[in-house]
Amino acid sequence: MNSNCYRRWIACLSFLALGACCLPAAESASPPAGAVLPAGGTNVPLSVTAPIQRADWQQRLTLGPGDVLDFLLFEFPDTARTKVAIGPDGRVSFLQAREILATGLTIDELRAKMDEALAKYYQNPRTIITPVAFHSKKYFMLGAVANKGVYSLDRPLKIIEAIARAGGLETGLYAARTVELADLQRSFVVRNGQRVPVDFERLFQRGDLSQNITVQPDDYLYFALASANEIYVLGEVMMPGVQVFAAKPSAISAIAFGGGYTKRAFKSRVLVVRGSLDHPETFVVDTAAILAGKAPDFKLQPRDIIYVGRNPWVVAAEVVDMAAKAFVQSFTVEATTLNMPAFIE
Repeated sequence: MNSNCYRRWIACLSFLALGACCLPAAESASPPAGAVLPAGGTNVPLSVTAPIQRADWQQRLTLGPGDVLDFLLFEFPDTARTKVAIGPDGRVSFLQAREILATGLTIDELRAKMDEALAKYYQNPRTIITPVAFHSKKYFMLGAVANKGVYSLDRPLKIIEAIARAGGLETGLYAARTVELADLQRSFVVRNGQRVPVDFERLFQRGDLSQNITVQPDDYLYFALASANEIYVLGEVMMPGVQVFAAKPSAISAIAFGGGYTKRAFKSRVLVVRGSLDHPETFVVDTAAILAGKAPDFKLQPRDIIYVGRNPWVVAAEVVDMAAKAFVQSFTVEATTLNMPAFIE
């Protein structure tokens, strides 16, 4: 009896030792928590890293006009043809396989078509096709980028990389400082005729990389010009002129950015002109009350004209007329200055 117990004890000890040796391998083969095991529980990948989720167009990468391929028959090295481009009609030729339609096919599908066509001339042909360059997939960069145009989607690309390829967002000088000319709030991505929910402000101003999505074929990336959102501060301010539309502009912030009031400014009746100058919508803003904390600040909209007058008794129609004249004069002077070549060094 003691002999049997001893044998059982030795067997258990050996089994535990064997299990301890195999434990690291078993742990490395364990799937991550929450992972779905394949049918039968076998074939579990050794890596715990989840596979990268690819877009549909990447999972089935098809060929198209402009793509460049290398061809070779496996048993006939002399048949090699390099840098064969798929024609504008989407067809490609190799040896006796002439004008094979390649557009919309994967590499494997085109290989099968080539083998079928060459089977009339070779016994059991095995065509080897190696992609050299993909030029058929395109995306479009429009608006306030340094280099607008059509770009080849020759590899997986994210929004930041696409912008970098286009030379970055346009910049310009404003108030002696460099500013981006793109209005991120109004910029967007269009895919298959639908707007993609991408928040460029979160991406570039907060560093939210969840907004850095992968670019897909035929995507339109449009960056609106901030100049389309200009506001104009005129009249009795230290530096009247055009201002770039800020993220949350207000009457007080616009006046402050214009250098503040002159000594002759009448702060209690500041006029905001909105809409067409022929049929404007006008607002009288008491900025003195705002500065005193007695009234909320007035929120501005794109293309608003702020006119700070000196005479509190001028009727609204006359103030609109003066604001319109001041706007035209200011805009003309600024546009002339910006576009006039520098003849005098």
